[in-house]
Amino acid sequence: MNSIAKILLSLLLITGTYQLSFSQGSLDEILRGSQADAKYLAEGYISPFLRTYAAGINQGWYNTAKPHKIGGVDFTFSAALVTIPTDDRSFTVDNSKLNSVYLKNTNNGGGPLAPNNGSGKIPTIFGNTPAPTFESKVPNSNTAIPGTDFSGPQGTDAFDKYLNSRVPVPVFNAGIGLPKGIEIKIRWTPEIDFGDGQIKMIGFGVMHDIKQYIPGIKMLPFDLSAMAAFSKMDIGVNLNDAGTQRGEFSVQGTSVQAMISKKISVLTPYAGIGFGTARASLDVKGDFDLDDNPATPNIKDPVALEETVVSPRITTGLRVKLLILTIHADYTLQKYSTLTVGLGLSVR
Repeated sequence: MNSIAKILLSLLLITGTYQLSFSQGSLDEILRGSQADAKYLAEGYISPFLRTYAAGINQGWYNTAKPHKIGGVDFTFSAALVTIPTDDRSFTVDNSKLNSVYLKNTNNGGGPLAPNNGSGKIPTIFGNTPAPTFESKVPNSNTAIPGTDFSGPQGTDAFDKYLNSRVPVPVFNAGIGLPKGIEIKIRWTPEIDFGDGQIKMIGFGVMHDIKQYIPGIKMLPFDLSAMAAFSKMDIGVNLNDAGTQRGEFSVQGTSVQAMISKKISVLTPYAGIGFGTARASLDVKGDFDLDDNPATPNIKDPVALEETVVSPRITTGLRVKLLILTIHADYTLQKYSTLTVGLGLSVR
């Protein structure tokens, strides 16, 4: 399996999206031509996935504004389902920006393009249009190399078919109550092996009851808190048996928000407002032969991509608590709007 396909497959397995409709053989063509070509095409194809994953990492930190009492604990698992925007289903390839390959035809109603000019939209990983056709050319020229046609990658329909056009981002928390209305939240896993890869996560947050400091509302029957949180997930995948080629995916997020909630029997409606920032990166490391020519040197670390999502956020949700079992769902309006659902165990 080629490098980009292997990294994406690992991410999709982690998110629970198993069916890939794109051709792994065609996806290999992202890493073809010059290093600049490889980065340009990989960025267009993969960046939407990085942005949606980044948007989901700040989800699932709370389902009530009431901190635990001293010694109280909870363990909560959530799935953040990030909406795929229409604009992230395709990207524009400009042939004037390609050195050793060029977009020959989008295969989506347009005609053939010239090697050094013209542009066309082709699918990202979320796209549902036909695979485009590329062709090699003499580097930095307008001269195509006949007989070198190859297909570009298609998108995958798994997100549309199974998840209503959303990307799942799994998150979990453990919380413990401290004095003075403080609750500490933790996200952590040791390094876990899966096939040729590893995954680990670390995160922490602090929730604090701020209603106690506001005169005139201390005794009113609702809860009001503020929270700051940070989390980071790292995934590494070996791309060859020797381990000399590797893909590294990292996503981290920070959020600051104020929350309000009101317990009514077993129900707790809650809401929050705040601000979040998140960054996702993908690096393909090692030496790669991008042009299948043994006479030319290999390219070291051909792809390094990074996407940042910064957005205000407004959340509304509902929690149901049955004895110590909690079930919650909320919707966050932000740059990449997100539905989050989860289960947990909560005491005190």
